[in-house]
Amino acid sequence: MVRSVADAMTRQVVYLPEDTPLDEAAQAMRDQGIGDVVVTHGPTMAGIVTDRDIVVRAVAEHLSPTATTLGEIATRELIMVEQSATVEDAVRAMRTRGVRRLLVCDADRKVVGIVSLSDIALLPTSAAA
Repeated sequence: MVRSVADAMTRQVVYLPEDTPLDEAAQAMRDQGIGDVVVTHGPTMAGIVTDRDIVVRAVAEHLSPTATTLGEIATRELIMVEQSATVEDAVRAMRTRGVRRLLVCDADRKVVGIVSLSDIALLPTSAAA
């Protein structure tokens, strides 16, 4: 059975301004039960930060979680996949780009969710193959 990205994605997308301190972003992730936030610059999406980014790019480098902002550690390249794409298409895009998450958009390129490798791994075995 071919599954679309819409079957696996997380529909909740949290946006935070690039000047948000890392500790506040981590608290938002905890409170929302998510592992990533989209970083904004005004009305524009400017990047993405994951819980892993906070650990590897900030904590491991001894950066202050109260003085370091999302903008300082964000991944600036935002990779999108349409919600109608297959799970296999999403996995291929992740492998090619070396990422673990993709923004999911509708046909009008409006963000409607995020899909991660862990989201795909939670699908029934036949859909993740």
